[in-house]
Amino acid sequence: MKSAYELAMERLNKTAPARKLSADQKARIAELESICKAKVAERELATADDVAAAESAGDFRKAETIREQLTRDRKRFEEELEAKKEKVRSES
Repeated sequence: MKSAYELAMERLNKTAPARKLSADQKARIAELESICKAKVAERELATADDVAAAESAGDFRKAETIREQLTRDRKRFEEELEAKKEKVRSES
């Protein structure tokens, strides 16, 4: 007897079969993910000092603004990553 998960996956594969990626595509996607992670880490390190300085000065609004900007940057990086990954996936 199949689980609900297995049945759902079968239905999903009937409507939108999974694409097979070549080794080159997998490597390029891995490289894109690595670059994105590096950008996020770099941005986090750059803002950490600014947040600490703002908090130590008692300017908690500025610290929160910096954190919000970091969140927006992280989301933008992830959206760019997904777009680039989809481009790689769509190549033959």
